[in-house]
Amino acid sequence: MAEDRVETVRSIYEAWAKGDFTAGVELHDPLILLVQSEGFPESGAYLGPEGMNRYMRTFLEAWEQVTIEADELTGVGDCVVAEVTQRGVGRGSAAETEFAYFQVWTFRGESVIRIDVIRERDDAFRAAGVTE
Repeated sequence: MAEDRVETVRSIYEAWAKGDFTAGVELHDPLILLVQSEGFPESGAYLGPEGMNRYMRTFLEAWEQVTIEADELTGVGDCVVAEVTQRGVGRGSAAETEFAYFQVWTFRGESVIRIDVIRERDDAFRAAGVTE
């Protein structure tokens, strides 16, 4: 099951690497929760499809061009920890950026119920339930 989830998340990032951020929305639970940890623009919690849409509109408005690629994916129980690189060109500023961080995808069955966006690797694995 963990390998299936990793492959599912991998296919989403393959689309995101091409700028297609609609990929994977069919997997979202009606009560999906997106949590942007402190230090990220628009940090906070976004609940359900409406919250996700509101966040994505704000996120995408800031960029002329943006992609998010998975550098490493690790299955941990009901979660997939993704080490990602975001590259973009700012709208208006034309500044090119590159930013590495982590996303933790939590599944219930086939549905994604939560996505946490986290800066540090150890924090991402703790969010996925790994204790050391």
